[in-house]
Amino acid sequence: MPDDAAEAAKRPHISDATLRGLVGYNMKRAFMAVSADLARTLAPFDLRMLTFTALTLVADNPGLSQSQLAQAMTVERPNLVVIVDELETRGLITRDRVPTDRRTYALRITVEGARLLAGAARAVGAHENLMMGGLAKAEEAALISTLNRIEASGKGRS
Repeated sequence: MPDDAAEAAKRPHISDATLRGLVGYNMKRAFMAVSADLARTLAPFDLRMLTFTALTLVADNPGLSQSQLAQAMTVERPNLVVIVDELETRGLITRDRVPTDRRTYALRITVEGARLLAGAARAVGAHENLMMGGLAKAEEAALISTLNRIEASGKGRS
């Protein structure tokens, strides 16, 4: 089997200069780098970006319904059921019927879920520090603000 580095050296350089002038392309490239590192960070906890997000939102919003969680995560309800089932099966959350609306489930983190989330959150904090290491705190705050404004602009078009 040929050496991958040798094969790569034989290929012509591919320019993405035109694409680098597009905000969306740069956001996608940055997201790919961040999400790949986040996947490595969460692997020891047997979590993925979506399960970490769901667990965090349930912890921060006790009694959250599945519909509310789906909306907060911008995922379709059927896709969310798979995530909630996984977290419940692992004993990280509970799903209890709401007495006033038997069709609705209230989601709550368990002690085991809180313990796992605490460790995962520390690891994600270290991941964020690593990924944002080249930015000053003011630049990081400006980036978050800018991304939030872009998200809000996109929501206004739907």
